[in-house]
Amino acid sequence: MTEKQRSLVGGISLLSIAGMICKIVGVLYRIPLANLIGGEGLGLYQQVYPTYNLLLTITSTGIPVAISRTVSHYVTLKDTDGAGRVFRTALLILSALGVFAFLLMLLLGGSIAALVGTPEGGAAYRCIAPSLLFVCVMSAFRGYMQGRRHMLPTAVSQLIEQVGKVAIALPMAGIGFHRGGWVMGAAGALLGTSLAECAAMLYMILLTVRDRRQNRAEPLPAPDREKDRAIARRLVRISIPITLGACIVPMASWIDSAMLKNLMMGMGFAPSEAGVRYGLYSGLVLTMINVPTAIAMAMSTNLVPDIASGIARNDREYVAREAGTGLRLAAAVGFPCSIGMSILAKPIIHLCYASSTYTPQELMLAGSLLEVSAMTIVLFTMVQATSGILQGAGRQKIPMYTLLAGVACKVALNMILVRIPQVNIHGAPIASLVCYTVSMVPNLRYSSKYASVRLSAGELLIRPLGASACMGAVVYGIWHAVFGGESWLARGGFINRLLPVAICILAGMAVYVFAAWKLKVIRPEDLPARFRRRKQG
Repeated sequence: MTEKQRSLVGGISLLSIAGMICKIVGVLYRIPLANLIGGEGLGLYQQVYPTYNLLLTITSTGIPVAISRTVSHYVTLKDTDGAGRVFRTALLILSALGVFAFLLMLLLGGSIAALVGTPEGGAAYRCIAPSLLFVCVMSAFRGYMQGRRHMLPTAVSQLIEQVGKVAIALPMAGIGFHRGGWVMGAAGALLGTSLAECAAMLYMILLTVRDRRQNRAEPLPAPDREKDRAIARRLVRISIPITLGACIVPMASWIDSAMLKNLMMGMGFAPSEAGVRYGLYSGLVLTMINVPTAIAMAMSTNLVPDIASGIARNDREYVAREAGTGLRLAAAVGFPCSIGMSILAKPIIHLCYASSTYTPQELMLAGSLLEVSAMTIVLFTMVQATSGILQGAGRQKIPMYTLLAGVACKVALNMILVRIPQVNIHGAPIASLVCYTVSMVPNLRYSSKYASVRLSAGELLIRPLGASACMGAVVYGIWHAVFGGESWLARGGFINRLLPVAICILAGMAVYVFAAWKLKVIRPEDLPARFRRRKQG
């Protein structure tokens, strides 16, 4: 590999930019979709996704990570036969899982729709079913390329998925709505999503074939029952705890969806009011939180093959250095995102949703929820970074156990806090803060143990927090002194809402970059090779 390919920052930056764009497009995509298929159609569209995401998590989360780690191991040892055999075996496993999930959703779509209270929505479940097969197959190619430290194909395929939703799913949603009302409108949007996933899968297949030809890679090895069985067992052994850990958060979301509303109704809230409060938290606040967390996912994706490569060479110094870099980057990204979004929570909510049907009081409630929820970004970023380190080091069970402990604390705190009248729905983000803290602390300890990384309070806390505090002071000052704070929110017009948010974000970014460089939050050696050469020149 070249120095550029080995750069942890280089790989993270590619996936981070693509992930951020995808998350932003995902947020904006729902606005025209709601206009096309109406509130009922959007409700059905959203109702399909918990089942879809759970099946997708079960079938295509753990094995791609296992592929990435195992391929990286063989590539480091220059064992092309082993790397090819891992890819071929994993492709067979994921294809079989994809077919199973596709048939399950296709055949049981009507029953699932009836079970969740929308019996007329069976077509929507069947239209998203092919996507399960496409994503599973695509995950094998993504894991293989990530194991070889090629992150650009994954980034491009993610963009194809999101652009496809806009270019294909929106027109199909409109066609479906005009032909069959809101039910067919939602089904059309979900069928368009499946077609977008198919396009991304075809891109990954064609790119992998071209890459192998250009690099004159050896053909995939002939089947060897004993070797293939051994590799399959290894992939399954690695992937099961990762998959179980990945299922914990979706399951917690399912629990939240029932628990929070019922708890508020038990306090005397009308069902409609309880539903609105939960909808503000899950639909507006968590959607916003998901935008910067794309960076955390990129960090975890890059750290797994990076750490696995060092472990394969028995290069403990390299493992410690890369793990330390990953943790420092997690802190360098997480702190400013948390503080910045918390300060600008209310203007960001008003910017995105003031033109919708939400009342000013509901928007202010969502803004106050986002002020607290934004602080989970830095915790989630550190949890993802440490999980990537531990998975790369072959300790994939640890993140599963720590996250399970965190979710258990979250459920218990929901039961306590949401029942307090003065707290109610605000207890949910507080419980999430505790959840990720409980997971993060032991993850850090075990990362230090198994990756031999030295945990420095100055590098992981004081310096990034100091730079973020400088940024926060400037952003807070501009928002309140220049624009008058919450009084500005009453002004109408999209441009009037966009102007202060854009100025605050740009000023905050400039201040943070300057402060972070002066405080050595980011070091020159962390940067990709092309930037280091430019600076030295």
